[in-house]
Amino acid sequence: MTRHIALLAYPDCQLLDVTGPWQVFASANALSPQPLYRLTLLAESVGPIVTNGGLAVNATHSYHQLTPLLPLDTLLVAGGSGVMQQRDITEVKAVLREMAPQVRRLGSICSGAFLLAAAGLLDGYRVTTHWRHAEQLADEYPALNVEPDALYIESHGRYTSAGVTAGIDLALSLVEADHGAGLAGRVARELVMFLQRPGGQSQFSEILRCQQKVGPLRRLLDQLHADPSVDHGLDSMADLMAISPRHLTRLFKRHLKTTPGAYLTQLRLEQARLALLDEREQLSLERLAQRWRLGGAEQLRRQFQRYYGVSPSVYRQRFASSSADSSMEPHACP
Repeated sequence: MTRHIALLAYPDCQLLDVTGPWQVFASANALSPQPLYRLTLLAESVGPIVTNGGLAVNATHSYHQLTPLLPLDTLLVAGGSGVMQQRDITEVKAVLREMAPQVRRLGSICSGAFLLAAAGLLDGYRVTTHWRHAEQLADEYPALNVEPDALYIESHGRYTSAGVTAGIDLALSLVEADHGAGLAGRVARELVMFLQRPGGQSQFSEILRCQQKVGPLRRLLDQLHADPSVDHGLDSMADLMAISPRHLTRLFKRHLKTTPGAYLTQLRLEQARLALLDEREQLSLERLAQRWRLGGAEQLRRQFQRYYGVSPSVYRQRFASSSADSSMEPHACP
């Protein structure tokens, strides 16, 4: 069965919100013996749509002529700076409300959630969006249950995702739901993505957070990141800074909104996560916990689930599934 996927674009939408998910489904087609998805770029009128980066995409169908398109398997609404103007257009919201009952999966990428919310199609649902816009979305649409830190969320047939690249993760999850983890893994490898990130994973990683190195903490953070396996305690960290443990804790809370111990634990979890995917070692959870000073296997499992929203075994299996299928994968280059 070929599933019909439509993406809704408009002037000043985010280019990657359109092309990222589109390429995931197109790659799934290319990696399969027969097409799995029919792809449609939908807009107010047929023709070029200039995205907010200045590059144009070509809409093949107008939402003024819906009858040939419906029903749809999936409709995804792109985000971008133009969404705020779109949500004030009565006709666009009316079209979305008309389409919704005939769409199996209705979703948005990034700030596209504002358009679905303005049409009243997310009331009562769990949703997410780019972290920068999450507070505004929650304030302006109090009927939504906004979860600002998730990469993507499925809530009773409604799908929302965080900024730009998270739309690719969402599309990969839809491919996995339709055709299994093997194909989703092959698509991720074809796109040179390390791994499909689970939806409950935080939008941030400690590698990203470390860019927040600020002021008096920078010297200490450099040492923690250099080797998180060192037996850093609160007293030894305070000694490195030549301040009291109490003052160090205050600095962490002021600048990083966490404690020294929690920050170090998250750094160590990052290292354990990377080690899980190292096929050369394939260390047990007990060994990983010992190496990165995370207690025992059960403690590592609980912390991993809490921070990444998925168990270590599932995380490792998702990567293994894409590796196992690599022998079936056509070469992208001659």
